[in-house]
Amino acid sequence: MIHVIAIITAKPGQRATILDAFRANMPVVHAEQGCIEYGPATDAEGMGGFQTKFGPDTFLVIEKWESKEALAAHAASPHMAAYGAKTKEWIASRVIHVLEPAA
Repeated sequence: MIHVIAIITAKPGQRATILDAFRANMPVVHAEQGCIEYGPATDAEGMGGFQTKFGPDTFLVIEKWESKEALAAHAASPHMAAYGAKTKEWIASRVIHVLEPAA
């Protein structure tokens, strides 16, 4: 299994716009071969001082894929290219971590 944590920081005030486009793309991603989990997450409220928040312009994408090949096919898919083109002007930064379970 492959895990992906993508940290997306929007330009100020654009997070909701990106999330709208992201949610519109989710059904197609969920239908992809090998997709186990794919969804956005934002800071939880009311967690107290031990939490380090990402802030109001950032969201994470939490993904699980059956294999590296499934993730590669996802990354190369036409709908992800279209999503990237649609949202690129709203994104300030994007950091993607690809992980596998620790031995």
